[in-house]
Amino acid sequence: MAACFIEQLKAQPSWVVLLLVFGSLSLFKIAFALLKWVYVTFLRPAKNLKKYGSWALVTGPTDGIGKSFAFQLARKGLNLVLVGRNPDKLKEVSDAIQAKFGKTQIKNVVVDFAGDLSDGIKRIQESIEGLDVGILINNVGISYPYARFFHEVDEQLLKNLIQINIEGTTKVTQAVLPGMLKRKKGAIVNIGSGAAIVIPSDPLYAVYAAAKAYIDQFSRCLYVEYKKSGIDVQCQMASIRRSSFFVPSTDGYARAAMRWIGYEPRCTPYWPHSVLWGLAYSLPESIIDAWRLNFCLGIRKKGQLKESRKKE
Repeated sequence: MAACFIEQLKAQPSWVVLLLVFGSLSLFKIAFALLKWVYVTFLRPAKNLKKYGSWALVTGPTDGIGKSFAFQLARKGLNLVLVGRNPDKLKEVSDAIQAKFGKTQIKNVVVDFAGDLSDGIKRIQESIEGLDVGILINNVGISYPYARFFHEVDEQLLKNLIQINIEGTTKVTQAVLPGMLKRKKGAIVNIGSGAAIVIPSDPLYAVYAAAKAYIDQFSRCLYVEYKKSGIDVQCQMASIRRSSFFVPSTDGYARAAMRWIGYEPRCTPYWPHSVLWGLAYSLPESIIDAWRLNFCLGIRKKGQLKESRKKE
């Protein structure tokens, strides 16, 4: 039968043979990519995070993804350094974690990432002195209160977007990295956004999207720089709003995210996101741009109405 098939191929024009060959290769590539996605998404085992060290540092741990990460890391048996600006909220979270996981050691560090960052970084360095901080979750960040054109972004918001999202992540990493290098092991997770990578543009959120694009490239470069030093660096693409099947709760996201730590330099832990974003990649950029602009204009209108009512 194989010989008969080969003879039939020989009888075909060369362009038909080439088309069949390239078509078969394309199908094989698609099938391989699909099998790989199924494996890494559902079957690949999570790494033993304690192998990186017994302590994890989480920024922005008092609510949202950061809080969920803190609970998940404690569940895995790691001690925590929690870095946030509100001492009351830090105590509330640390008390809740210790009530649930009694053996967890926790150190709270008060840092306002919109304030004196140099002083805050110094306090972080002092707090982690002598600790084997093996995992860093750079979660702290802010977005716009609501969508707006670039010329509508005031000076304080512009400063905060750059200082918290870019400078904060960069300097906390710089503070924690030397200890990881000394111990030749560590995992750094930087929280990115699909707004910077998946969609071609995020109009009316320009500075936020650009800041997250920095986080992605920063992470990728560090991944290459420090991979041979035993340090795994990763940017996780997160999108958390109102919970639904395609938008996870913060706890749902953190549970999924834990399975990806230490693997690819860029990932989308919540699998329905990867399906949606795969579809987005297949559409022309002009269509995505038009949809996103219209969507964000709607958010801007609602935000302006809400703001005007507050002033009345």
